[in-house]
Amino acid sequence: MRGAAVAREEQRMAAETEIAGLACLLDPSGALYLIAERTLIVADLHLEKGSAFARRGSFLPPYDTRETIASLAEVVARYGPARVVALGDSFHDKGGPDRLGGPERDGLAAIVSGRDWTWITGNHDPDLPPGIGGSVTADVTLGPLTLRHHPAAGRCRELAGHLHPVAKVVLYGRSVRSRAFLCDGERCVLPAFGAYAGGLNACDRAFSPLFPAGFTAHVIGRNRIFALARAALCGD
Repeated sequence: MRGAAVAREEQRMAAETEIAGLACLLDPSGALYLIAERTLIVADLHLEKGSAFARRGSFLPPYDTRETIASLAEVVARYGPARVVALGDSFHDKGGPDRLGGPERDGLAAIVSGRDWTWITGNHDPDLPPGIGGSVTADVTLGPLTLRHHPAAGRCRELAGHLHPVAKVVLYGRSVRSRAFLCDGERCVLPAFGAYAGGLNACDRAFSPLFPAGFTAHVIGRNRIFALARAALCGD
């Protein structure tokens, strides 16, 4: 009972909005939950990014995959989705699945096993091995929405990743930079879920063609989501 109560309390921290007429929750973890469809969506896990950098001589603390999988397990447990869709770049490179440590491999398998799980391919992971479980595809159609990795050009109804949006705000002379969902009611670009994924400022010109009429940045705070207009944000 305590676990269910905690899950309900954590869900109350999420922000409710609509994308293409579908009600969804924007979770402070960076995941998006389509309520009626019982579908949880995450973008840009970038598993094994730390080990990829280590192979090139840039040594980072090797715990990013462990942290990301733990966060993924928590949000899956919180919503109990019927389906999970990962929007590409789930692994940082082609060799990422083979570099998974035993505990990380087991942890990921426990989340995926027995679920309707879809891996969408990205530019970092265009090919995924069958051993990771679930199904692999380039995109998914869910009602009026297309779920894909790269946002499509022009106006469309989609959920996408790839760009890792973050929002920067200056308040009382102090700047705050945090991951954000960028939404205009028809499209949402999700923030990166991965611990080492990094981010692109929402004021970057890469977002302009996607949101010609502007967007709302749903900025992830410590305990809640803050909805801010594009005009309230500043560049890096």
